[in-house]
Amino acid sequence: MSDIDDVPTPNGVLALQTMAMPKDTNATGDIFGGWLLSQMDIACLITASDVAKGRTATVAIDGMAFLTPVHVGAVVSCYCDVLEIGRSSIRILCEVWIDSPVNGEPLKVTEGEFVFVAIDANGRTRTIPR
Repeated sequence: MSDIDDVPTPNGVLALQTMAMPKDTNATGDIFGGWLLSQMDIACLITASDVAKGRTATVAIDGMAFLTPVHVGAVVSCYCDVLEIGRSSIRILCEVWIDSPVNGEPLKVTEGEFVFVAIDANGRTRTIPR
């Protein structure tokens, strides 16, 4: 009998999925961390803009730690969970997952907290509609 809690699963909603390509590698042949961070930022932007019903901008990133390298050809899945909505800000947890190249099991690659603010057409902070 297997316990479903033993199966690792992402928190949040799938916001972005892409494939790691050879052009995105670092000098050792693994996917470059900066590329992965940019994918996370895009996933959070999609989530924040949906919550804010319009334009948003990244103002902070916190708590990044890379747990395992990402191989070329891996399907990279970014899951976003809205942690807090303020007057004009949105705090989002983004988790990145791949399938293990060895056994296909889901592997958590990294996570980070992103903070976005809603901005108007002039680039000034605006209130998030409720």
